[in-house]
This record gives sequence, C-alpha cells and structure tokens, in this order.
Amino acid sequence: MAVSRDFLQFVLDQLAPPGAIEHRRMFGGIGLYAESQFFALIDDDTLFFKVNDRTRPEYQRAGSVGFDPYKDGRASFNYFTVPAEVLEDRDSLRSWAAGALEVAREAARAKAARPSRRRP
Repeated sequence: MAVSRDFLQFVLDQLAPPGAIEHRRMFGGIGLYAESQFFALIDDDTLFFKVNDRTRPEYQRAGSVGFDPYKDGRASFNYFTVPAEVLEDRDSLRSWAAGALEVAREAARAKAARPSRRRP
C-alpha cells in the first residue's frame, strides 16, 4: 500500500493548480479531496476515482478494475483505476476527475438527505 512521492506529485501536477487538490494519508494510501469532497485515492502508485452506477461502465469499457485493498478478489464498486492513457493526458484526466468529483458530491447530497438513524 505504498505511495511514492514522485507518483503523488505527478498526479497532483496533472490534476490541477497547486492547492486545488488536498491529499491526506490514510491506511497506507493517499486520499484526494477537492472542495472537501473525497473523490479519489492512490494506492500502490495507482490512481482510483470514485464511480457510481452511471459512471462505472465507462471505466469498465476502458479496462479499469475496482480497488481491491486486500488483494483478495473482493474489489470495491465505488473506486476504479484510472486508465494509463487518461492519467498521462492532463485534459482527459481533469475531465475524468471532474466526473469523479461530481459522483462524490452526489453521494454527499444523498447521504445528507437520508433520515437520521439516531436512537431516541
């Protein structure tokens, strides 16, 4: 679950102007945030974007796979690898990142709209 400084810096440089993307270490990987929304993660020098039922098929058509932190074949359906050709093309990467950020916003809105499960 290591993330090299060089890979992290490459991703940050590709994504946006300095300061637009925040990163935090988490469980040996790195979480990426924009506008306080967790939209991506890096693990083993691989970038994963947040997906949903609407965006996942595009990733699957590109040959992306779900995040599998335990390497046991039980991959996440919420985060998929970013294809190498997208990662290397700044404009494409920013477009895909914008889509992942919108997925994160939608998930946050849905969570906020759910009724509280607090016990009386």
